[in-house]
Amino acid sequence: MTSRPRVVLGVGGGIAAYKACEVLRRLTESGHEVRVAPTDAALRFVGAATFEALSGNKVHTGVFSDVPEVPHVRLGQEADLVLVVPATADLLAKAAHGLADDLLTNTLLTARCPVLMAPAMHTEMWEHAATQANVATLRSRGVVVAEPASGRLTGADTGKGRLADPAEIVDLARLLLQRPDALPRDLEGVHVVVSAGGTREPLDPVRYLGNRSSGKQGYALARTAVQRGARVTLVSAHTLALPEPAGVDVVKVGTAAELRDAVHKAAGDADVVVMAAAVADFRPTASAEFKIKKTDRDPDPIALTRNADVLAELVSARRRAPASAQVIVGFAAETGDTGADVLSHARAKLARKGCDLLVVNAVGEGKAFEMEDNQGWLLAADGTERPIALGSKAQLATEVWDAVVELRGR
Repeated sequence: MTSRPRVVLGVGGGIAAYKACEVLRRLTESGHEVRVAPTDAALRFVGAATFEALSGNKVHTGVFSDVPEVPHVRLGQEADLVLVVPATADLLAKAAHGLADDLLTNTLLTARCPVLMAPAMHTEMWEHAATQANVATLRSRGVVVAEPASGRLTGADTGKGRLADPAEIVDLARLLLQRPDALPRDLEGVHVVVSAGGTREPLDPVRYLGNRSSGKQGYALARTAVQRGARVTLVSAHTLALPEPAGVDVVKVGTAAELRDAVHKAAGDADVVVMAAAVADFRPTASAEFKIKKTDRDPDPIALTRNADVLAELVSARRRAPASAQVIVGFAAETGDTGADVLSHARAKLARKGCDLLVVNAVGEGKAFEMEDNQGWLLAADGTERPIALGSKAQLATEVWDAVVELRGR
């Protein structure tokens, strides 16, 4: 792959074509070379001038433009990724059956790089047996067909089939550019529970005790798990207005007690539980009914009560379940101190909690919390340890799922 990744952005003829402009903008602004290959129908929703202005490249739809350059072959041969946004039911059918009647479908046939298709259509079209068969065919060939979101469609209709958020599509595209094999369908039939974000414990109607967790790592775990075939329940504490991952069942919570109840409920039939949320260790013993006023006297001390250890409870519940094969993954945000370094604290935590895997992040200014990238170590109960190099939070998530799949296969 060149220093400037080459992406072919195919655009299908659906109303969601306008969102391809946001995908294009995000890719070009992050240093990708993008060639847009719309269908004729797509240009009825968004004009070629828009795609040309955002990409800096000419836009064609047919195979008879720039014939000496043989674009219907060259685009696919030279691309590092082919991304289709939106992938309509018609495009999925053509791709599954090898039809090639325009520049985009020819490019799909010649591409030997990763192909990511982001579907968008009405619920009935997505759920139709023909569409599902086409999706299964494409996935069996290694094409990543992303799960669509649920929500408002055209007109007054709502349901599954809405295009995934552009930011999520770009994250998946970047992941495949870094690691083409990052999204195998190896979690089919697996129920995964992921907790994310940071809990808030109210002091009064205005103030709370909280932490700096943005929820981005937990959301990356949920997003990559569903694209690997899992059924995902995401228990989400306060996040920075992150878009809900497409295809994921999201349960919103606020306090540590609410998160505990939601995780235990979801974990009852889960095959894997990943506790990525930053759960407050303590809460105020009492929350004031009215806003605490600032006065000239020193404030009263705030009495704290210890919250339940949800991770330890999950491990204990698994021990009581007959023949349970549930895999439990914990997260540890550590700083080290005068007594021990980050890894020493993490090893002690793994032994104390009894989970199968522990993801360790060194936190501090410019590290982990609220950042786009992450790094750390992956510790296993059998004593093995491996570092996780600095990369996107989606890349770290794939390392976690690889380890989970390996554990489940033993």
